[in-house]
This record gives sequence, structure tokens and C-alpha cells, in this order.
Amino acid sequence: MSRPFDRLRRSLVAPALPRLPLPRLPLPATAATLLVLLLLPGLALWRWPRPRAQGLEQLMAASSLLQSFAASPDRPVPALWRERFGVAPANRLWREQRRTWWQFWGPHAEAGAYLAVQDNTGSQRPLPANGLRVGNLLVVAPDPLSRRLLQDQLRPDQRAGRGLYSACLPRLESGQGVFWNASGLGALVGPLAPLLEAYQEGCLSLSLSLESSELRWRGEATDRAAAAGTARSVRATDGAASSLPPLPSDLLLELQGSSLEQLFRGLLSRQLIRDPLAARYGIDTKGLALLRRSPFRLRLQPQASGPFQASLELQVAVGPDHQAWRELLLGLARSLQAQALQDVPGASPPSQALAATWRREDGVVLGGWRWIGESGPQAQLLLFLGPVPSRWQTMTTTGVQAPGSGSLWLRVRPQGLDQLGLLPEPLPDLVRRADQLAMEAAPGAGGVSWLRGRLRVIP
Repeated sequence: MSRPFDRLRRSLVAPALPRLPLPRLPLPATAATLLVLLLLPGLALWRWPRPRAQGLEQLMAASSLLQSFAASPDRPVPALWRERFGVAPANRLWREQRRTWWQFWGPHAEAGAYLAVQDNTGSQRPLPANGLRVGNLLVVAPDPLSRRLLQDQLRPDQRAGRGLYSACLPRLESGQGVFWNASGLGALVGPLAPLLEAYQEGCLSLSLSLESSELRWRGEATDRAAAAGTARSVRATDGAASSLPPLPSDLLLELQGSSLEQLFRGLLSRQLIRDPLAARYGIDTKGLALLRRSPFRLRLQPQASGPFQASLELQVAVGPDHQAWRELLLGLARSLQAQALQDVPGASPPSQALAATWRREDGVVLGGWRWIGESGPQAQLLLFLGPVPSRWQTMTTTGVQAPGSGSLWLRVRPQGLDQLGLLPEPLPDLVRRADQLAMEAAPGAGGVSWLRGRLRVIP
């Protein structure tokens, strides 16, 4: 009985395609084919390996901070040239120069700057004191020990760089530019370095506008983990400098970002910081996650009188996390009271989640917080250190739109900060004398941030 059903089932199946005879390779031929497929890429790498790094790339790998300068033989001879070559040779070489030259610092910046110039004579000309040849460059160290340290760091077999190195190299080979790594950044900004965790290594192309007395830049930066990624185009930062308006005279600094993670990532990654936050102020893992995801605006305002030179205001866009922030503030209030700080007399714990002003026993106000809108999607929280701010503002009343995701906006009056002794000591005089500094950082692929900005110099 089953045979008719079997025939019916077979008749409903698509007719079988005719079988084509497939050639069977003998085992030795199959093994040889696989071997060729495996060896061809290796043979190509051996025959055409990635080219070795030239002199400038080797110096980038051995330096913490490197600056490039365009040839300008009509200008006075820089002091660095006279110090490294001697007065007479420096005058002659300076007049002959037609290409970019560099100064850089090793990991120990206190040893002084190295000078690097194009070496067109090869080995025909004797080396100056403390000089050495690095690829196609002649490098003069500040002293014999620095020369030896650099020589030990150089890697003649180093391959041409990828990622950030390959993107920065063209910037430094022509025109004026700067390259830095974590050591160089730390030497320049000192204790502020953890706040710049996302910009540990990078480069900028610099241009000076004589009409507006502005130094403009564009470039890219990243943390060190992403520095060895794939090559990236530099054209994304071409164009006009930062369009942020100047900072008003009643502010010293304004920093805006799409999340506090951008500002505190370097600090909150350290156990040495997280433990006291949890033990002394009750800000645990849940509270840190709340901080990290909140858009913010940070302001530094000068104080003409009182015990503080300046006050700090941190304005946070709370959004749907309103209740979580109230709980964090109540826990913070209990911690501050345990440290003998006093709120407004008679304030109850529920009201401390809405507003608080914390004083020492002598009555000096140290800081506090206020809500700008107590609920809803536009609710914002203002935390301050120093006297109570005289104005309440939302993040959009200044006419500057909040940055997009991953972006950061910075406006500074460096000269005002310098007059109060609030700038890191190693920053160059050009920055200290600047009336305005504005910079924008926007996220790119692979952990890279695109940078552009301007520095308005006072003549």
C-alpha cells in the first residue's frame, strides 16, 4: 500500500538535475593549492614590506612634544639655532634653509629642546657638537646626555606608522604644526591632564592670521589605545576656525559637553578617586553612572571680593533622571553634615534635595546647589563652589546651542586666568597673553576627535 504514496511523493519533488562529473584533484595537488594560497600573502609581505619610518617619524616616536616651522630665512635667527650650532654657523645655515625644521622634547622635557633640520649633505659635512643623523635629518641635542638618551630610544628598523602617526606626518612635514603624546600633554597642563583623557595623543596644523591677530588650528587627537588604528583622512577638519563667540568679560572659562563622561573619564577611572567619593560623599557606582551620562556646562567666574578668587558652576541637564539626582543630593547632604558643614538653619532633608547652601562654622559659604525647573524634560541642576551665583540660567539662554553627542566646546580667557595664577606654569607665553581661546572637539571614527579652534593674541 505504501508504494503508490512513495511514487506520488517522489513525483511532487523537483526533478533532479543531471549530475555533472567533477574533477577530483589528486591529494598532492590539493595540498599544493592550499600551500600556495597560504604562502602568497606572506610572500607579498616579504617582497613588499611596509616601508621603514623616515627620520621625522622616528623622532615622533621618541618625543613627547614636537613642533614644525616653515622656512623663513628673512626673519631673525632663532635663539635655539644659535645655541645648538653656534652663532656663525647658525647665521649661515638659517639663510640657506628652504624647508621645514623642527624642535622637540624627549620624555624628560626639563633637559631642553632638540633641534632637527633637513640633512642635504649626508655624511659629507662633519657633525656639530652633540649632533647625530636620524634618517634624512640632522638632530642637535642640548647636551651629550640628551644625545645619548635619544640615540638609545631611536629604532632604525621601525616601520612606517599607521593611524594617527600617518595622519599627523603630513601636517609636520610642511608648514607649522605640533604633535604631542601623553608625556608632553602632562608636562604642559600638569594636574589638568586627567581631564583631557580623550586627547592624550594628537597633532594640529597651525596658521596665523595677521589681520585678526588670531592663531588658528585644526587637527585630531585620541587616547593612546586608538593611536595605532587605521589611517584617517585629515580633510574633515579643513575649513574655517571655531565659530564659537568670544567669552564675555564676567567669565574666565566655559566648557560644554554632551556628557560628564567626557570631563571625568580620566578621574573616575582611578580607584584612588572612586573610593573617597563613595566613602566620604556617598557617590557610589550608581551615582557615577548618573554623572557620566549627563550633559553639562562648566563655568569659572572671577570674584572681585571675598575669600575666593573665582567661583565654579556646574550646570547639568537632568532630563528623565530627576528623581535619581534628588536621591544623590540627599546622600551628599548627609555626608556634608557629617563633616561639620551647615546648611540653612532649620532646613529639612526633603528640602535639601531642592536647594542647599553649605557654610563653614564661621559662616563662609563654600558651595551648594539649586534646581532650575524642578521637573520635566527641561529640568536642570546647578551645583556651585564658592558664593551663591547671582543669576540662574538654563543651558540655552546664552545663544550657544548644546554640543551634539560626543562633542565638546571650550571658551577661555587665558590672560584673565594667568592674572589670577590659575594657568599651568609650563604653558607658552603666547597662550598666557591671549585674550580669547575657543576650541571645538567633535567625535570621529575609531576613537579619534577632530579639533579646531582659534587663539586671539593681544599685540
